[in-house]
Amino acid sequence: MGLNGIMSSSLMLTLALAAGIAMQAANVTEPPIKELKEFAFSQQPETARSLFEAARPKDRPLGAEWLAAMSWVARAGAIAGDWDMAADYAEETLKGCERLLSQKALDMDPNAPFPIALGAAIETLAKFYDAKGDRGQAVAFLRDQGTRFAGTSVETRLNKNLLLLDLAGKPMPRLDVGQPLGTVRLDSADLKDKVTLFFFWAHWCSDCREQKPILAELQRRYAGRGLVIVAPTRLYGYVRDGRDAGPVEEQAYIVAEHVRENPLLSAVPVPLSGKNFVDFGVSTTPTLVLVDREGIVSLYHPGNVSGEELAERIEELL
Repeated sequence: MGLNGIMSSSLMLTLALAAGIAMQAANVTEPPIKELKEFAFSQQPETARSLFEAARPKDRPLGAEWLAAMSWVARAGAIAGDWDMAADYAEETLKGCERLLSQKALDMDPNAPFPIALGAAIETLAKFYDAKGDRGQAVAFLRDQGTRFAGTSVETRLNKNLLLLDLAGKPMPRLDVGQPLGTVRLDSADLKDKVTLFFFWAHWCSDCREQKPILAELQRRYAGRGLVIVAPTRLYGYVRDGRDAGPVEEQAYIVAEHVRENPLLSAVPVPLSGKNFVDFGVSTTPTLVLVDREGIVSLYHPGNVSGEELAERIEELL
């Protein structure tokens, strides 16, 4: 079989799979969010659209769970670069959320589908404006929505998307020094004329554990040349294995299990403040912010960054 035959067979298999799923979806009562995520991340937006349209209720307005499912169709379009599809489904999701907002509070349950659907719709529309070449509209839209939903569970997510578009090249926003964990305190004078790497982390975060030894090595290599690392964190209301805990117990747990014996965290300032995570859009941990000697942000990155990339960027600033 030639290459064209193989590609044709693969396409037919995908379409047959989608058709089979769609036939099953017509009889479901729960939104197929798991499948929609899989199609989104595998860059199959049309298959995600077909599945959703076959499954969605036709006889009533969409509730929060179905709006969250629709937001994954919008995200499927964005991931694949089908921006018209992304915008269409994001706008419809947002309209559905506006209807719900007239009926119920957004954060009756912050982990419920409603805030997820709303945040995803706003995020996708902002990405659409930016992809179409109007970053100014994307920034203005995110600022307006951030103001509207300040103090809600979606604020951090909106700030992250705003800062991704608009923070690099701007002065570093003020950091709340909060309550220091460990023995190293943060003084703003310590950052003057230094290259500073801010490492926002969480005690439950496996990606943060992978990033820590990378940062410890960078500190060892570059501290003598003017690199300072600051590691802000916050409380989450639980400790090991997800057991609920009050602030005093959780703080003691973080110090004992994550700060005191860690080569990186025991040697750098660790400010404790939930405000920082909202202001800096830390809905993804870790989040890294690299700032030059003049206090201008060079890098804002939710997620892990390799040691090679960080070393290259730090070398440039030093």
